[in-house]
Amino acid sequence: MDAVNNISNLQKIGQTGAAGQAAGATSTTGTDGASFKDVLMSNLKEVNALQQEADQKLDNFVTGKTNNMGEVISASQKANMAFSMLVQIRNKLQDSYDELKNLRV
Repeated sequence: MDAVNNISNLQKIGQTGAAGQAAGATSTTGTDGASFKDVLMSNLKEVNALQQEADQKLDNFVTGKTNNMGEVISASQKANMAFSMLVQIRNKLQDSYDELKNLRV
């Protein structure tokens, strides 16, 4: 669930950034002082950690170190959900960048 909370933090920073730019502010930091890049990098690291944890649990199940298949499925689904959200964020960022490129000055 931490991945979901971090994604929510990204959305808050995005909304704060849009409101700040409308008011004439040029800062890229959120309300807690973390920059967008820092939040994005921490989310990337967390998604990577979730995927590694799911791989480790699958390896443990396959090698017989654990018999808890539910734990393996849960970790795998958690990693899959976090990665899906990360891909959606990337797609939204790409769409925003493409829209900015098409603006005429």
